[in-house]
Amino acid sequence: MMADNSNDTPRKKGKGTQIVVWLLMAMLVVGLGGFGVTNFGGGLTSIGRVGDRDIDTNTYARALQQELAALTAQFGQNVTLSQAQSLGLDRQVLQTLVSQAALDNEAERVLLSVGDETVAQRITQTPAFQGTAGQFDRETYRFTLDRNNLTEAAYEASLRADLARQLLTGAVAGGFVAPAALTDTLYNWVGERRGFSLLRLTTQDLTAPLPEPSEEALRAFHQENIAQFTAPEAKRIRYAALLPDAIAADQPVDDAVLERLYNERIAEFVQPEKRLVERLVYPSAEEAAAAKARIDAGEAFETLVAERGVDLEDIDLGDVTAADLGAAGDAVFALDGPGVVGPFDSDLGPALFRMNAILAAQEITLEEAKPDLALEIQSDAARRLIADRVEAIDDMLAGGATLDEVAAEHGMTLETIDYVASAPAPEGIAAYPAFRSAADALAEGDFPEAVLLQDGGVVALQYVELVPATPIAFETAREDVTTAYRAAETTKALAARAIEIKAAVEAGQSLGAFGIVERTASIAREGFVEGAPADLMPAVFAMQPGEVRVIEGPNFTGVLRLDDITPAEQEGEEAAALKGAIAAQVEQAYAQDALQLFSTALTDEAGIFLDQNAINAVHAQFN
Repeated sequence: MMADNSNDTPRKKGKGTQIVVWLLMAMLVVGLGGFGVTNFGGGLTSIGRVGDRDIDTNTYARALQQELAALTAQFGQNVTLSQAQSLGLDRQVLQTLVSQAALDNEAERVLLSVGDETVAQRITQTPAFQGTAGQFDRETYRFTLDRNNLTEAAYEASLRADLARQLLTGAVAGGFVAPAALTDTLYNWVGERRGFSLLRLTTQDLTAPLPEPSEEALRAFHQENIAQFTAPEAKRIRYAALLPDAIAADQPVDDAVLERLYNERIAEFVQPEKRLVERLVYPSAEEAAAAKARIDAGEAFETLVAERGVDLEDIDLGDVTAADLGAAGDAVFALDGPGVVGPFDSDLGPALFRMNAILAAQEITLEEAKPDLALEIQSDAARRLIADRVEAIDDMLAGGATLDEVAAEHGMTLETIDYVASAPAPEGIAAYPAFRSAADALAEGDFPEAVLLQDGGVVALQYVELVPATPIAFETAREDVTTAYRAAETTKALAARAIEIKAAVEAGQSLGAFGIVERTASIAREGFVEGAPADLMPAVFAMQPGEVRVIEGPNFTGVLRLDDITPAEQEGEEAAALKGAIAAQVEQAYAQDALQLFSTALTDEAGIFLDQNAINAVHAQFN
């Protein structure tokens, strides 16, 4: 028998509870979704049955392949069957096919079917069966079915069953109406808004500075929180590396090459004087002249920009040379400070030009540019040198040479690292993604292999041993212990201060008397408060007006007061639209539940048998 059909079954993101759509349309999609799936044939024709209805092996394979393809598209990378199984995809597909078989049984029992005309219409309207002219094409129809290991008779029978099943499920799932009381309750819950005041506390709000920790207190804190000061389990790895930065300085540089590279990139090193300029275009020279007169009379340039119906970003030319400005170049560059000139003709018509800043000319001489250019040349030469050695390094390792021998032969550096896969900010060689990937996969007994790094370097790794988690001695961890102790004591002190303030406010004092209060006039349940812990909003919507609470979280201590509650608006287009959306969701949920209960009842009545060997055989085709 199948596993239970509880809601705890893992589901893919994006599927939600679209049971109705899946049950209504899955048979057609399954029939066309699995191009290239093996036809199991022979004696392996079904993976099980519901009552007297077999679940076809190829149908299960095609459904599984289509769902894998959908999951791959969703995540943007190839998803294997084993990964999909961890999400419960195979169980979902099985449950769907079992439900379909049960519904087919019932449709047959009540003699529910559709005519040939309806089947023919569905086939001719299916895009997969249409030719280049957009019309139904019998050869395309036959070819598509053949690609899916289907005969015309088999497909048309499955399509007829699918359409009958749609009629049955439509009768079961249709006609539900959301109760007004439920819709109103949900709407009032969603639409309610609240206003609150929040006082965030910092060390400046403490009545006295915290004392310096004693040696005894630090040592006691270290022991009480030893897990916090324990080096995690690590994989000790010995590696040989050849990095471009390590050998770049040894690469020769030809002065002639430096000069040629400097001349080729002269625009980077010699830049003419530029101006930051905006251009405001007018339909005619007369209108542009009139605008310039208004500016000369003291009117703001921004006013004219607004009148033209554009934003400053729309008229910004960026940093330009005199040549870039054409006829306006000389006038703009004659300005010794911000100002407006014009009108001048431009490629868009008469325009005013506002100069906002002067960018002085820059010139980096060859001698000044040489160090950077030399480093570029040396780094490039180092990468080419390493690339030429990679094959030889790999050959030596494949031939059984030790890391020491390979390092000596190719000038590589030998180091040892205690690698922690979960390290939040890896440094050194572990900062390379390629190194981390190789280190994650490295196991005892593996032979070293050459691994290419993103900057052109190469590294070979050798497993040494697994280093167990080890407490860090107090003297070694003293600085971290001191920091953590002060943070913990600060949190305690702020919490105590918050309790004092809460009591004072409840006794009648103003919350504002204790510091700067942030006032949020109206916020919904899904609202967000920058820097506040996640439980702030649930607290806001659990309080009564005037109630005061202390809110604590990571690096946060505050005093919260609920000021007012604004009920959901009952009138207006937005209210009606939201109520309608809630009612539609309720009705959909009812329909889904009814269909699920109906399908489950049919399944229980008919009985289920699943052939795990046949299912495993299908899964083996995906490995």
